Amino acid sequence: MAADTGKLTAVAIKAAKPGKLADGGGLFLLTKDNGAKLWRMKYRHAGKERLLSFGQYPEVSLAEARRRRDAARAAIRDGGDPAADKRAKRAADKLEAADSFKAVAAEWLGKQRHVLAPVTATKAEWLLSLVPSLDPLPLAQVTPPAILSALRKIEGQGHHETARRVKQRIGQVFRYAVAHGRADRDPTADLRGALTPVKSKPHAAITDPAKIGDLLRALEGYAGQPVTAAALKLGPLLFVRPGELRRMEWAELDLDAAEWRIPAAKMKMREEHIVPLASQAVAILRDLQPLTGRSRYVFPSLRTVDRPMSENTVNAALRRLGFDGDTMTGHGFRAMASTRLNELGWKPDVIERQLAHAERNKVRAVYNRAQYMAERRKMMQAWADYVDSLRAGGKVIPIKRKAS
Repeated sequence: MAADTGKLTAVAIKAAKPGKLADGGGLFLLTKDNGAKLWRMKYRHAGKERLLSFGQYPEVSLAEARRRRDAARAAIRDGGDPAADKRAKRAADKLEAADSFKAVAAEWLGKQRHVLAPVTATKAEWLLSLVPSLDPLPLAQVTPPAILSALRKIEGQGHHETARRVKQRIGQVFRYAVAHGRADRDPTADLRGALTPVKSKPHAAITDPAKIGDLLRALEGYAGQPVTAAALKLGPLLFVRPGELRRMEWAELDLDAAEWRIPAAKMKMREEHIVPLASQAVAILRDLQPLTGRSRYVFPSLRTVDRPMSENTVNAALRRLGFDGDTMTGHGFRAMASTRLNELGWKPDVIERQLAHAERNKVRAVYNRAQYMAERRKMMQAWADYVDSLRAGGKVIPIKRKAS
């Protein structure tokens, strides 16, 4: 073991055996039995011996270790305690990391998973991942210019609607932070008008009765996979969201009671939703049961029964039938039913409840759920009968694809 006043060399360090090699001024190299070489410095402060760590050799060179020793000795001469200062900095860094945008966003997401549908929570997480430049920043440093700079990168890729949605999610994170006393305000409020305006485009839907008839006859003649054909026929009858339809499970269905209960976890508003099944819908499901009844999903993926069909399956089938994205989409069945049912004179509240749109007044929402169920059952059967009448309204007229 070298004396305290000795000076280390690269050769001595390389040949070091387990133990301590001193370099002077309190700095020494601690070599462990496993060969690890660690820089340490001894010093005294307020009458007590202290030990300071400078890292591991060779990641921290001899020259760097000496520079850190000299800086520590200068701090000691000024009355400081380098070890205490290091612990304080580590604690401050930890606290700063806990209040970084990434940490608070993760905390907010964790809370939202209890109120958002899984697909919505996953999308929110993805949207927030598109602004990595904000992740390490303390909330106080996430300023309007910093947010705008991150959003401009998304806009620069042509994703204007995505940038707008990311801004909304950032605002939600900050409002959560404000509520918990970790931020003073939501900086996204200062970005109003700063992003490229986005013209909202509703989901394409056919609402003219004659054209609905053409669509229904085309769906009836679909010659693809039987599972897809069944989904195409149920889409107009149930008019649920596409994700809800494709994730339908046999365990959720009571065909004898003509009812489909969608669990709250699958719904956008995180409330259980009941879909009364018209006799036509029950017939389609009973025909499908021998084919997929042993699997979890009513519409399983062609690749594995452990997953539902792809979110693009119905839209792809519509394209095969000649309906492009500007004419009809799987989501468009909702607009189609809503438009016609309103025009046919059904109560708007009944229609909205069947569409599973949120009721702002919670007390009224509970009342409506009970009050409208009988009427919703009547409406769903009347709608299915109306769909049948439109389908039978004329001969099939081929719908040609648009020229590409």
